[in-house]
Amino acid sequence: MLIGYARVSKADGSQVLDLQKDALLKAGVEEQQIYHDQASGKLDSRSGLEACLKALRENDTLVVWKLDRLGRDLQHLVNTVQNLSDRGIGFRVLTGQGADINTNSASGKLVFGIFASLAEFERDLIKERTKAGLAAARARGRTGGRKFALTKAQVRLAQSAMSSRDIQVAELCKELNITRATLYRYVSPDGELRKYGEQVLTR
Repeated sequence: MLIGYARVSKADGSQVLDLQKDALLKAGVEEQQIYHDQASGKLDSRSGLEACLKALRENDTLVVWKLDRLGRDLQHLVNTVQNLSDRGIGFRVLTGQGADINTNSASGKLVFGIFASLAEFERDLIKERTKAGLAAARARGRTGGRKFALTKAQVRLAQSAMSSRDIQVAELCKELNITRATLYRYVSPDGELRKYGEQVLTR
């Protein structure tokens, strides 16, 4: 079965899905099998894509209009398609860069293999640049590393507050000027330290 996915970046009506849907229909995807999102491709969570990936079964093929409709970056794209391949699901791109990708064919697998190699190269290049940048900074007396949203005092405050049953999480987040998701990276709902919190306190 062919399953289609379409995405536009804006949800304000200034962009429409018609062009992508028409192309998917022409490629043989049934209208009820087209999933879509109106959201930036940089978002980690896209409900339409998540539903689409869950709906796919072995021997199905995921069809997209262009390559950039699926992945938020090259590495995310490669990981997504590799996951599909591991599940016995094909992937096809209709137009634009990557239009030769059809993992159901030998030539399409070769093209995608090139993309995977480029993603690995890009990842290694970023690592090398990061290491070089940190080394240059250290040579000038500056230290690098993760920038944390909370200070040690704020982490301790969050620990104490979250261990109290009377705390309102929304009020605590407002006090610390952070989101609920950020808070939970540092402490658990019962006040236990999490990875980020431990890193802040051990710096």
